[in-house]
Amino acid sequence: MIEEDRVSYPGSAGLETPDSPAGQVVVTPVEPPPSREPGDAEPPRLTTRYVWLLVLACTGAWMAYIAPMAYSLAIRIDQIAPGRDEYLGYLTGVGGIVALLANPFVGVLSDRTRSRLGRRRPYLIAGTLVGMPALFVLGVAPDIAVLTIGWVLAVLGWQAVMGGINFLVADKVPQRQRGWISGITGCAHMVAPVLGIGLATTVVGDNLLLLLLPGVVGLLLLMPLLIWTQDHDSRSIPLPEGRLSARRLFGNYVFNPRQHPDFAWNWLGRFVFYVGMTFNTTFMTFFLAQRLGVPVERIGGTVAAIAGAGVPATMIGALGGGFLSDRLRRRRVLVLLAGGVFCLGAVLMVVSGGLVLLVVGSALTSLGLGAFSAVDQAIVLDVLPSRTEAGRFISIVHYAQQIPHAVAPLFASALLGIGAVAGEKNYNALYLAGGALTLVGGLIILVRVKGSR
Repeated sequence: MIEEDRVSYPGSAGLETPDSPAGQVVVTPVEPPPSREPGDAEPPRLTTRYVWLLVLACTGAWMAYIAPMAYSLAIRIDQIAPGRDEYLGYLTGVGGIVALLANPFVGVLSDRTRSRLGRRRPYLIAGTLVGMPALFVLGVAPDIAVLTIGWVLAVLGWQAVMGGINFLVADKVPQRQRGWISGITGCAHMVAPVLGIGLATTVVGDNLLLLLLPGVVGLLLLMPLLIWTQDHDSRSIPLPEGRLSARRLFGNYVFNPRQHPDFAWNWLGRFVFYVGMTFNTTFMTFFLAQRLGVPVERIGGTVAAIAGAGVPATMIGALGGGFLSDRLRRRRVLVLLAGGVFCLGAVLMVVSGGLVLLVVGSALTSLGLGAFSAVDQAIVLDVLPSRTEAGRFISIVHYAQQIPHAVAPLFASALLGIGAVAGEKNYNALYLAGGALTLVGGLIILVRVKGSR
């Protein structure tokens, strides 16, 4: 069993005891504590092993989920219904709606789960038991109806697994490690799709392996967290007030901003930031084609090159921002700086006259995005209204990212028409508005969130 104790990570230190030789650090293991309300003592530092098991589990679950959505589903749809590319939009749209509804449901149920396995582990196990067979269904589906059923089951299963991991982070990560751990788990989210799609491309032609290989590898990465760690028996943890009726369950999809102002302001700042980010990413292909004077069908290589440059920039932002927020004990000002870096990148892309400035500007937006996502996730954990209901509130936080992906493109279409000349869309207005919104999002968090330094 892996227990939680002191961890060595950038900026951390061990503990010297009077009985140890001079300069020798003695690591004293302690049992992981049950979930606490924010006013209680901090959880102990997580061990290096536990942190990396969390990272592996994040990578595995994300790989199993994203590889089908980003690659394998399109191949299966082309096999089942050639020429009906729109079915991919329908399936992913249905999956998105299922995820929006299911995440808070799983969060509330896991908050109230009382078992010898703890609160979160049952959902990690149940999610894999649903998610893996769902990938098999996707591989053998004879028609779109069965493919849709398989995808809905896959979303339910793997979203439960990813939610369970996020809830564990909220339960167990102490304040001084939140930035660092948010940064490295964020990097895992970026690496996982590349690994999953890479695995799937090696077995094109075998539908079962196309879907199952990323899932099996993802499961193998998840298993060490399930086997070598343990949660406290949760049967002694008091339940949240009130019986769980249907009315109370759906009432938990929202919260009272007056009761939790720091959480509410951070939610709003996060929402505004991701609206701006969505403005600048959704229409990237069309923007680059217009700016470089290249037909859309010929811009694919440029888009791929810019996206490739963005991956290391995002990882540097996530790791650097997370580490600095822990080391400096300052998070809100770093969130504002992240918004400023993103805004600067957007401005450079607007004023660019060629490919070099476009690449530099895009890299800066990626750097800002990585830093914001890591540091603001740490702020979320700092201002979480209740550890007892961590699953519920972490699920609500995800709406601040998911809703912009759905609504921001609608507003973006209106911005593109402002001052449009000779049929050319006004991408300058769109990108400047997106950059400004990311800066405003960071400013909201800096000025209004008081529960995090």
